[in-house]
Amino acid sequence: MLENIKVLVRGGGDLASGVVYRLRRAGMQVVVTELPQPLVIRRAVAFAAAVYEGVVEIEGIVGRRVESLEQALALVRSEEVAVLVDPQAAAIAEWQPDVVVDAILAKRNLGTKITDAPVVIGLGPGFVAGVDVHAVVETKRGHYLGRVLLDGSAAPDTGVPGEVMGYTLERVLRAPQAGVLRTRKQIGDAVAAGDAVALVNGSPVVAQIGGVIRGLLADGLTVTEGMKVGDVDPRGIRDHCFTVSDKALAIGGGVLEAVLCLLRTPSA
Repeated sequence: MLENIKVLVRGGGDLASGVVYRLRRAGMQVVVTELPQPLVIRRAVAFAAAVYEGVVEIEGIVGRRVESLEQALALVRSEEVAVLVDPQAAAIAEWQPDVVVDAILAKRNLGTKITDAPVVIGLGPGFVAGVDVHAVVETKRGHYLGRVLLDGSAAPDTGVPGEVMGYTLERVLRAPQAGVLRTRKQIGDAVAAGDAVALVNGSPVVAQIGGVIRGLLADGLTVTEGMKVGDVDPRGIRDHCFTVSDKALAIGGGVLEAVLCLLRTPSA
């Protein structure tokens, strides 16, 4: 029964949350582990935002911050997702999940091992299927997005954001200097090229193109010079800021496929 499958997802950003959304909709028990101050851009569709807000809801699925694994285990059999601050994912050893998904998207493996669970899945570059994980799910946009790889690695990171209406790097909002971020706009707000979206020590974070703010770091976070602090969607459709993206759903579908495939027994 799917409701008996225990899944620990490392990371709660927007793409990780597409995975959580798919698995929770299928009925699985899901615990998300996160950093004490996650640098999450698309906060409106990221379960990591529960670290700051306590409770978030993404398309009908509630994510709730818990303070211990004990609280998480009391929550996972409900309809909610437990979000636990656990940077090293120490809960793996105690909970012994059936599935571990490394959805940190650091472009390198930060410590996930193929022995962490019966099924271990890595998202994007940095993992080798059959070596440090059982399966890799492709995260690069294009023909292979969401494909499950049981051998080898995902496509390497290009460092260039995906193209939307011809824009790539122009979509990204970056800190002009190091300091404390003070937001002046909110996710979903319309902006024009040249608008100040936020301030860092008084220096403006300026939108290079018009559209809507799809993502923005939480107010008050400390940032470094050149760090990504938000992004603008030139399509200008506000609803897209508050619903799981096509990319996140494709990756989530790949993880769901991998879980069902790799947990399948000959008698199933």
